[in-house]
Amino acid sequence: MFPKVPDYHKPNKPLIPNGLGVIYVLVSTTYLFALYHFNQPPASNNISSALTLAVCVLFGGFMGLLDDWMDLRWRYKAFLPLVASVPLITLAKNLGLRTSITLPLLGSIQFGDYYYFLVIPLIVTVTTNTINQLGGLNGLETICPAIVLVGLMSISGENAILLYVPLIVWLILAFLNFRGKIFVGNSGSFAVGMTIAAFAIISDVKSALIISILPYIFNSSLILLTFFLFRKKANVYFDGKKLSSDHRRSLITLITYYRPMTERQTVLIISLLVAFSTLVAVFAL
Repeated sequence: MFPKVPDYHKPNKPLIPNGLGVIYVLVSTTYLFALYHFNQPPASNNISSALTLAVCVLFGGFMGLLDDWMDLRWRYKAFLPLVASVPLITLAKNLGLRTSITLPLLGSIQFGDYYYFLVIPLIVTVTTNTINQLGGLNGLETICPAIVLVGLMSISGENAILLYVPLIVWLILAFLNFRGKIFVGNSGSFAVGMTIAAFAIISDVKSALIISILPYIFNSSLILLTFFLFRKKANVYFDGKKLSSDHRRSLITLITYYRPMTERQTVLIISLLVAFSTLVAVFAL
């Protein structure tokens, strides 16, 4: 049913089903539409957080499918998430959500009306694209987002109900992905990235989101800086057993720089980094 692609980090490069992120999109949106039908969480000012999140997840999945089919250039992928910020702007304005962000050391930063038309689109774009950029290893593109989702849910109050079923589905996909049985594809990584960004805005836990995804931001910064300055891309080598790299152009290549590691060791280290940043976000704010 699903197209198969080679797993380049396994001996003999076996073919693995790709694009199973669509399962996450379908189940999650069905669940969110059911919540909307039963008015959970209760709508405010005729705005439903469940319906808003469903729209964002659908758009994330659609954007991922476009990328899988057309191999979109990064300049297009960078700006496509802006479309999904429209329902979030409407929700934030109607619910009167805070237009400030509180960060350790910096304190509270008030954005006023700029929050709706500048900050929200920026959060959606950065979160979605940085999460999509950190992948390529079995479990990496699924375990790390799951850690961030759990952290945000723990401080979101009644809005946590929005992610009960989506998180369960994502954890099942993460288990299969870590075992090397499936890939979620761009449809999965874009959809979960959109889920994280939208949920953080809906639940007003933006500060926690920013701290949680710092490893993602660091990874994307390395990739983009080395590409724009030196026109070189990150590349990790596989010798049949371990991964290694002779440069430091991404988080993966930085960790494996002249220190060969297995795929699972690399995924574990990056997952621990994301877990640490998420714990800091949960307990520091």
